[in-house]
Amino acid sequence: MTHDLVRRPRWKRTALVALALGLLAILGGFLAGPAAASAVAATDTLAGGTAPVISGSLRTEGEPLAGVRITATGDAGTVETTSEDDGRWQIEVPAKGTYSVELDESTLPDGVSLADGQENPREVSFGNTTRAGVIFQFGAGGGAAAAPAPSGADDTTAVPSSPPTAGETAAPGTTTDTGTGGRAFGVVLGERALAGLTFGLILALCSVGLNLILGTTGLNNFSHGETVTLGAVLAFAFAALGLPMWLAIIAAVAGGGLYGYLNDTLLWRPLRRRRAGLVPMMIVSIGFALTVRYILQFFFGGSTRQLPYAQGPVFDLGPFSITRNNLVSMLVALAVVIIVSLLLMKSKIGKATRAVADNPALASASGIDVDRVIRIIWITGAALAALGGILYAYYRPGVTFNMGQQILLMMFAAVTLGGLGTVFGALVGSLIVGIFVEISTIWLSADLKYVGALVIMILVLVFRPQGILGRKERIG
Repeated sequence: MTHDLVRRPRWKRTALVALALGLLAILGGFLAGPAAASAVAATDTLAGGTAPVISGSLRTEGEPLAGVRITATGDAGTVETTSEDDGRWQIEVPAKGTYSVELDESTLPDGVSLADGQENPREVSFGNTTRAGVIFQFGAGGGAAAAPAPSGADDTTAVPSSPPTAGETAAPGTTTDTGTGGRAFGVVLGERALAGLTFGLILALCSVGLNLILGTTGLNNFSHGETVTLGAVLAFAFAALGLPMWLAIIAAVAGGGLYGYLNDTLLWRPLRRRRAGLVPMMIVSIGFALTVRYILQFFFGGSTRQLPYAQGPVFDLGPFSITRNNLVSMLVALAVVIIVSLLLMKSKIGKATRAVADNPALASASGIDVDRVIRIIWITGAALAALGGILYAYYRPGVTFNMGQQILLMMFAAVTLGGLGTVFGALVGSLIVGIFVEISTIWLSADLKYVGALVIMILVLVFRPQGILGRKERIG
């Protein structure tokens, strides 16, 4: 009888593995096909060095222009992209021919404009090569000319090395301008604070599951960043299937919840039952993160792709400006965070979650099904991370196979700063990290903006090792 009881869960796990692999194969087929590439505006890079590519680099007074939208229109259709952090951009077109390349002047940073008499749109034709360059000049009298991207550019040039800075007036997503651009300091400070609030709330959505898992199981889950990425990738895949974006988001969040369920059922629950140590489990999470990350890269590719409606208008809130996507993301994240907080405070499962996070042994002795609570935490945390990944894809903007890994350190910084394992620590820490990161870009470049947040975390932990909301505990 004991033998049968041991075998049945293995058969169940085998069936779940088969289900997961089947879903992965189905989604991978759609992501790998051309339908996914043409469903939304994408910043696809040169593949294999054979497809025709139009490219360039946008710079003014030696500074790169990020987040500027460029559109190429020809007989084969219209393709658009946005310039990366270093100002470079490239558009892969279906075939050689003549294309009209237009720079969307409404997406230029405040105070930057095309030079007088600059032709826009520009006509470009391919010669005997598969690459064509376009030069746009900025400023009075021509400004600084933009040089075409190097002919040897590869896929890595289209993937930003770090999330851009959001909050500038004219850029649809972000800008790397670290100054005030001639505007009043208070206006710039307010806009960066709004961007930081948005980023902090998105970071809180991504981090709450990480912190609850840490509080209930003691596991530092380094694969949580891939859950964030999965949410954005699933939204892209469902949109590519023709679903309305609102339905694609719901399906992606549900897919994230299913991923969390499979995670706990197939991997973490068996390890808990075998009483695996926390250090071996942490190492497993690192290996699992690498596996999932490169599976996503295999199916999704290494390029940056945009979700539908990634480019939106800019709204004025008094003297401040904020993009539509940032405003919607902030409101959605705030609403979800409030709902989750109320559920944790008022609902029966929320009280059970807090009890397990405070003392799992005492909660079990009180009649709480600890395994069931942990399972719910994995599902809920993964669903929230998936939603956070979708909102983060609009905030950046763009979907990449490693976008979750890029902010994983920020998530750990947030939960450490707020208090490891505490219910609301992730929220408090995320808001502090998000606001500080964005405000620091007034003085620091975009590549250095995360350094300040980590320094603040270190300083707080020096004087309060348990974090802001953590409790002091005696060791030994």
